[in-house]
Amino acid sequence: MRQAFAFLTVFGRASSPTSVTFAWFPLVGAVLGLVVGAVWWTSAQFWPPMVAAILAVIADLALTGLLHFDGLADAGDGLLAPLTRERRLEAMSDPAIGAFGLVSVAATLLLRVGALEVTRPSVLMITGLWCASRTTMVAISLMLPYARTNGIVQAFLGSTLRPRRLRHALTASLLAGLVVAAVLLFSARSLRGLAALGAELVGSGLVAVLSWRRLGGYTGDVLGASGVVGETLGLLVLALR
Repeated sequence: MRQAFAFLTVFGRASSPTSVTFAWFPLVGAVLGLVVGAVWWTSAQFWPPMVAAILAVIADLALTGLLHFDGLADAGDGLLAPLTRERRLEAMSDPAIGAFGLVSVAATLLLRVGALEVTRPSVLMITGLWCASRTTMVAISLMLPYARTNGIVQAFLGSTLRPRRLRHALTASLLAGLVVAAVLLFSARSLRGLAALGAELVGSGLVAVLSWRRLGGYTGDVLGASGVVGETLGLLVLALR
């Protein structure tokens, strides 16, 4: 658990992830969502909706150290630009941000702020969405091969052939994350909450499918992008009139 918090947040001492670190992703996502939701709800008691929305987005960026948005930027450059597979992987490793990555990040930030501005603040809602986004990362790691021969995610994978017990643990984490997210979102927004969860899963899945078609698997950047895209689509559904 400590490795998962250290990797996904700015808290905790730096430590090397292990093959079971993925199993704690849904819990870390729920904790992050709880804090972001609390910032959003509290800010709304003192400031107009727009300010509260911006503060919530800033809190999310600060708590994660821009990790997932960095992944979104790299994935935008690597998956959306017309490149060969090798050049896509090179673009995603390049620390410089290109036009596709910049537009992806800017558009997503605007959509998140706009959706939060017109939605009634709810801690449970954000906790559920953020839990689900990290849960989809576990799902992608189980369903797709890793697209690189080495990289930051390799430490999470251990052997390329995961032992059956580990796969069972990750599957249990995946199912538990989905159940918790569904309960939280239904409690917060009833059927609208479940629709948001469905949209989130579809958004994350589309990023994974695009990565599979263009890279033959996933990367750490793809995991971050899938989480951000999924959360944003969920927020947009919740913001519907």
